[in-house]
Amino acid sequence: MIVKRYIVNNMQEAMIRIRYELGNDAVIISQRKVRQKGILGFFKRRKLEVTAAVDDKSKKSDKINSSSELEKEINELKNMVETLVKKQQVDSKRKVRIKDILINNDVPEDVVEQIISLTKTKFDNQLSFKELEKEVKNVLKEILISDKQNDSRIQVFIGPTGVGKTTTIAKLASIYSLYKNKKVGLITIDTYRIGAVEQLRLYAEILGVPFNVVYSLKDIPEVLNKMKDCDIILVDTTGRNSKNSMQIAETKKFIEEFSPDKIYLVLSLTTKQKDLKMIIENYKSINYDSLIFTKLDETDTYGGILTATYLSKKPVSYLTLGQDVPDDIEEANSDKLLNLVLWGNKQWTKQKD
Repeated sequence: MIVKRYIVNNMQEAMIRIRYELGNDAVIISQRKVRQKGILGFFKRRKLEVTAAVDDKSKKSDKINSSSELEKEINELKNMVETLVKKQQVDSKRKVRIKDILINNDVPEDVVEQIISLTKTKFDNQLSFKELEKEVKNVLKEILISDKQNDSRIQVFIGPTGVGKTTTIAKLASIYSLYKNKKVGLITIDTYRIGAVEQLRLYAEILGVPFNVVYSLKDIPEVLNKMKDCDIILVDTTGRNSKNSMQIAETKKFIEEFSPDKIYLVLSLTTKQKDLKMIIENYKSINYDSLIFTKLDETDTYGGILTATYLSKKPVSYLTLGQDVPDDIEEANSDKLLNLVLWGNKQWTKQKD
């Protein structure tokens, strides 16, 4: 039993103090008016002395119960916070792993962020890495589109110097002539690069197909007339510095005179990502139809495929894998492109959370 005495001004004050200190189970044992101590106490207002008591066991039990409930609430709150933090860590970890895969395959970080943003709502779900990987693949498949070949008659090939345009044309000329039984004609307007004309002339002689050189815009109608019986005409253009808008504009005039059915932008996967972005942007004025990627055999990372397709919004027609004519070329397909972008030359690997 706990017994306490209170000196207060009134009963209301007494009840407040008793409830605060002893709890709701306390009972008032006695009350009486008392004079304050000291000589001056005779002249002061008398106070109220209230004696109250509470069962010690009851008070202890209340404290234990109160403490237990508080501890329970704290633990529940702690568990909620831990669960939330853990979920955020898992989501962040999954994002980082997906980003790392793409960045390690030489996809620029800004492009990765833009692609990740397309699946942002998916990342908020409780997905395993395998499920998350599937969602990312679905987004990539919408970007990495292959172009079905329709054997367009006049095909023009553009791109910077050294990407392999002439060799690519030789490979396609061989395939059309030897395997598809098409009558092929070769044209070059690349009169600036030493040996470019002779290189394509040599391929034409080996294949036994007509070959012509265009030196100026006025030559084009006559050259096309000479090749009026050809099923396929492949046109090699001068490799241009994509930073030089004047050169790009000049090439565009030649291309417009040909009225091509198909324009390919040829890109090398050994090109630095920064330069690749610039090439994509600067050649947009020519309004090319499709992409060809060369020199896959000279690199182990293929992020340039995703960079180029994402920024250009164009499909991919061919991939070239070496210098052998006509063997080292293949038609692109979406599964192959996806595999290259995510895993390089590796087979699909099972990822675990």
